[in-house]
Amino acid sequence: MTESSISAAGPGFARLALPPALLDNLEQLGFTAMTPIQAAALPLALAGHDLIAQARTGSGKTAAFALPLLTRLDTDRFEVQALVLCPTRELAEQVTQQIRRLARAEANVKALNLSGGSPIKPQAESLAHGAHVVVGTPGRLLDHLERGNLRLDALTTLVLDEADRMLDMGFFDDIAAVAAKCPKQRQTLLFSATYPEGIAKLAQRFLREPREVKVAEPKAAARIAEHWFEVTENERLHAVSQLLAHYRPQSSIAFCNTRQQCRDLVEVLRAQGIEALALHGELEQRERDQVLIRFAGRACSVLVATDVAARGLDIEGLDAVINVEITPDAQQHVHRIGRTGRADAPGLALNLATLDEMGRVGLIEQQQGRESQWEKLDALREAPGGPLQPPMHMLQILGGRKDKIRPGDVLGMLTGEGGLAGAQVGRIHVGDYHTHVAVAREVAAAVVARLAQGKLKGRRVKLRLLQDPPQDA
Repeated sequence: MTESSISAAGPGFARLALPPALLDNLEQLGFTAMTPIQAAALPLALAGHDLIAQARTGSGKTAAFALPLLTRLDTDRFEVQALVLCPTRELAEQVTQQIRRLARAEANVKALNLSGGSPIKPQAESLAHGAHVVVGTPGRLLDHLERGNLRLDALTTLVLDEADRMLDMGFFDDIAAVAAKCPKQRQTLLFSATYPEGIAKLAQRFLREPREVKVAEPKAAARIAEHWFEVTENERLHAVSQLLAHYRPQSSIAFCNTRQQCRDLVEVLRAQGIEALALHGELEQRERDQVLIRFAGRACSVLVATDVAARGLDIEGLDAVINVEITPDAQQHVHRIGRTGRADAPGLALNLATLDEMGRVGLIEQQQGRESQWEKLDALREAPGGPLQPPMHMLQILGGRKDKIRPGDVLGMLTGEGGLAGAQVGRIHVGDYHTHVAVAREVAAAVVARLAQGKLKGRRVKLRLLQDPPQDA
């Protein structure tokens, strides 16, 4: 096993052996210079080598495995030729959407997300119509394989994304069972943020003479300003409001250790006029999807989450992470605060700790190799502007991929009949049956009224504003 290392941003994608249409699409998507992991991994993966790549979420790793698998597709064969295993439903959805974006140059590439938490029958029906790329969680993929819904005879690429996280979640046996059903003559790409013992075990069993890529990354301390505040248990939830009023992050994740603490904090923040949503394990998949769509679309100021959201979520432009409670796992603290300070942007980590949590703080200090810098809560001052308000509002449109709706159709309707400028339209997410689009907050209500009689794909538009708490889709 040979190793390649790179520490600086790479050159442009044009130096790679990629089809011209794919290069043009990369340029349209804003992919200019390669990130370090892309510059290190792509030449090896495109040359057909198996790969072990060390890369954190937000480093550009999805493109590092998506581009090679797309170049190997024979789109005339409507069979599954690439399989991507992810630890969480959220990451699987994000990877699926990114692959679809990267595949736009090839109009007939079909990518499916097969994850747990959603009904299995519609997934089986989608598989019956054929797909080129399948992304999913190990348990659900194994379920489809055992039912005979998913066949891998034509597979050429297997990807294990965030392999360390899948091992942490106990998926080794499921991964092994899925890999055993893949053709032996395939390319296997393994991506992992850390190298626990299980990674070597996976590589030994399922990879052939893999090349190893490690990317030197800046220390979190260089990107993230971390502040510590001592609180009593009774002060904790109100202290979150003080932090938001002082620092005024447009977008932040507040981590709690329990679901009940999530619910309590959301209630406190909403009572103060702050738009907050909860993300934890008790939510139905439909609710989870809606929460993440709203938060990623900047239609919610604060996502209050348990550690189910600590990894696998790649939220662009996250201004701050608030540790409402200190995690007992020092490595998990690093994962939490790593949600901010992406792509060399400045990040902010705000930590609240009681005296009972000081032992945990000590473990974090050992992990980070530095002492915590403590500040006084009563030194914080409320910045002008009133309660935090997100810049966007989320609209839900009845109709999605099953109705042949594409993002361009929605953008055209909003900038045409809706009368909006392009800058007033944010993230557009097209699901199977519903479409969500973020629009500037100050014009959202007017747009809904204006489009009440409008048409999309020749059909009358049915749309509404999503409100708190998220309603069923």
